Amino acid sequence: MRWRALASGALTAALLAGCTAQSVDPAERPGEKATEGVGAYGPSGTGSYGPSGAGSYGPSGAGSYGPSGAGSYGPSGAGSYGPEGAGSYGPEGASSNGPKGTGSYGLEGAGSNGLEGANSYGPEGASSYGPEGAGGRPYRRWGLAAPLAPAPKPAARPPAARPGLPPVIHHVRTRDRVVFLTYDDGAEKDPRFVDMVRELRLPVSMFLTDSVVGPGYGHFARLQSVGASIQNHTLDHPALRGLPYAGQRAEICGQQDKLRSRFGIRPRLFRPPYGTYDTTTLRAAADCGLSAVVLWRASAENGDLTFTEGESRLRPGDIVSVPSREPAGATLAERTTRLLREIQGRGLTVGRLEDYL
Repeated sequence: MRWRALASGALTAALLAGCTAQSVDPAERPGEKATEGVGAYGPSGTGSYGPSGAGSYGPSGAGSYGPSGAGSYGPSGAGSYGPEGAGSYGPEGASSNGPKGTGSYGLEGAGSNGLEGANSYGPEGASSYGPEGAGGRPYRRWGLAAPLAPAPKPAARPPAARPGLPPVIHHVRTRDRVVFLTYDDGAEKDPRFVDMVRELRLPVSMFLTDSVVGPGYGHFARLQSVGASIQNHTLDHPALRGLPYAGQRAEICGQQDKLRSRFGIRPRLFRPPYGTYDTTTLRAAADCGLSAVVLWRASAENGDLTFTEGESRLRPGDIVSVPSREPAGATLAERTTRLLREIQGRGLTVGRLEDYL
């Protein structure tokens, strides 16, 4: 009798469970339209229109219109219109219309319509429509109202020299509307000046003194790598005029050797410190393999241009000397900007001195 009572109880419990399961329609469960999914329109998905995806219109994606992507219109991308990209219109790019770019219309650029540039329409330029410059106009970054005009290609005509001695030049005879920028000593190592030379493609000549440069040759190697030329300004910056030949030769040839070891070149141009020289200087320069002694007609100091002779304005062919430091505290890049505005105001541009000598 006891086993019959137990069997009867088990049968009753099973019947009650079956009735309960049948009395609740799946459609009446809160938010559910398919089996195995609470609030889901597909199997195994909470709030999902596809299988295995919470709030998803595709498989395995929460809030996703594609597989495996939360809030995504493509596979594996949260809020993405392409594969593997959060909020992206391309693969692997968050909010991107191109691959691997956050908010990007090109490759690997955040907010970019070009390569590798944040908010850029060109490579490597933040908010740029061209390479490496704000708004695609790098001259604006450097305070210029217009780009520098390209220098014309000069005729290869070296100046006449006295037999055996290099010419002394402070002005280049040319019809080209160019002037030449030269920088002395190497005391100032402004990293923004390197950027300026690179972005403006500015042809500059750096006359270096070893004792002034000191351990900073790496800075000038960077300048050389972006287009600056390296020239000789002696080892220790003495006033050469009146010194014996051996002393002058040691200063000039010693710096030739130093620059060759540092940069792999032997300069062709020499600038004597303070602009002073004598015939012995010219002999020593020639013996050290230098082809011209370069002075200047204009000097940019304290925010003004001063001239050694002739008209007090820039003329085509002028060589301009820019000292390393200025008492007012303006950086080398800032002083160069002032000088470039003056050059443009005269309808001139910057040429490469080595192309004309």
